[in-house]
Amino acid sequence: MKAVTIYTKSFCPFCHRAKDLLRAKQATFDEISVDGDPDSQRQMAARANGRSTVPQVFIGDLHVGGCDDLYALENAGKLDALLAA
Repeated sequence: MKAVTIYTKSFCPFCHRAKDLLRAKQATFDEISVDGDPDSQRQMAARANGRSTVPQVFIGDLHVGGCDDLYALENAGKLDALLAA
Protein backbone atom coordinates (compact mmCIF):
# COMPACT_ATOMS: atom_id res chain seq x y z
CA MET A 1 0.00 0.00 0.00
CA LYS A 2 1.03 3.57 -0.62
CA ALA A 3 1.99 5.80 2.27
CA VAL A 4 -0.97 7.80 3.56
CA THR A 5 -0.68 11.05 5.49
CA ILE A 6 -3.62 12.74 7.16
CA TYR A 7 -3.56 16.14 8.83
CA THR A 8 -6.07 16.35 11.68
CA LYS A 9 -7.36 18.15 14.74
CA SER A 10 -8.41 16.11 17.75
CA PHE A 11 -11.92 17.61 18.01
CA CYS A 12 -12.79 17.28 14.32
CA PRO A 13 -15.55 14.74 13.56
CA PHE A 14 -14.63 14.72 9.87
CA CYS A 15 -11.07 13.74 10.83
CA HIS A 16 -12.42 10.82 12.84
CA ARG A 17 -14.63 9.70 9.92
CA ALA A 18 -11.72 9.87 7.47
CA LYS A 19 -9.48 7.86 9.80
CA ASP A 20 -12.28 5.31 10.32
CA LEU A 21 -12.54 4.77 6.56
CA LEU A 22 -8.78 4.39 6.21
CA ARG A 23 -8.75 1.88 9.07
CA ALA A 24 -11.63 -0.04 7.46
CA LYS A 25 -9.48 -0.24 4.33
CA GLN A 26 -6.61 -1.50 6.52
CA ALA A 27 -4.51 1.42 5.33
CA THR A 28 -1.79 2.51 7.69
CA PHE A 29 -1.37 6.25 7.91
CA ASP A 30 0.79 8.90 9.44
CA GLU A 31 -1.34 11.35 11.37
CA ILE A 32 -0.10 14.89 11.78
CA SER A 33 -2.08 16.84 14.35
CA VAL A 34 -2.24 20.56 13.70
CA ASP A 35 -3.86 21.27 17.09
CA GLY A 36 -2.19 24.42 18.35
CA ASP A 37 0.67 23.99 15.88
CA PRO A 38 0.69 26.90 13.43
CA ASP A 39 3.84 25.63 11.69
CA SER A 40 2.23 22.28 10.88
CA GLN A 41 -0.95 24.05 9.79
CA ARG A 42 1.05 26.25 7.40
CA GLN A 43 2.89 23.21 6.03
CA MET A 44 -0.43 21.43 5.52
CA ALA A 45 -1.95 24.42 3.70
CA ALA A 46 1.10 24.77 1.47
CA ARG A 47 1.00 21.09 0.62
CA ALA A 48 -2.80 21.16 0.12
CA ASN A 49 -2.82 24.03 -2.40
CA GLY A 50 -3.97 26.57 0.19
CA ARG A 51 -6.68 24.47 1.83
CA SER A 52 -6.59 25.08 5.56
CA THR A 53 -9.46 22.91 6.77
CA VAL A 54 -8.96 19.48 8.29
CA PRO A 55 -8.66 16.72 7.50
CA GLN A 56 -6.35 16.91 4.52
CA VAL A 57 -5.48 13.49 3.13
CA PHE A 58 -2.53 12.54 0.95
CA ILE A 59 -1.98 9.16 -0.66
CA GLY A 60 1.64 9.09 -1.66
CA ASP A 61 2.22 12.53 -3.17
CA LEU A 62 -1.40 12.83 -4.37
CA HIS A 63 -3.53 15.33 -2.48
CA VAL A 64 -6.89 13.61 -2.09
CA GLY A 65 -8.55 16.44 -0.18
CA GLY A 66 -10.82 16.27 2.84
CA CYS A 67 -13.19 13.73 4.32
CA ASP A 68 -15.91 14.23 1.69
CA ASP A 69 -13.32 13.82 -1.07
CA LEU A 70 -12.03 10.60 0.49
CA TYR A 71 -15.55 9.17 0.75
CA ALA A 72 -16.31 10.27 -2.83
CA LEU A 73 -13.34 8.21 -4.01
CA GLU A 74 -14.63 5.25 -2.00
CA ASN A 75 -18.17 5.62 -3.38
CA ALA A 76 -16.79 5.84 -6.92
CA GLY A 77 -14.81 2.63 -6.38
CA LYS A 78 -11.47 4.39 -6.84
CA LEU A 79 -10.00 4.44 -3.33
CA ASP A 80 -8.75 0.85 -3.27
CA ALA A 81 -6.78 1.37 -6.48
CA LEU A 82 -5.18 4.55 -5.15
CA LEU A 83 -4.17 2.85 -1.93
CA ALA A 84 -2.76 -0.15 -3.75
CA ALA A 85 -0.96 1.71 -6.55
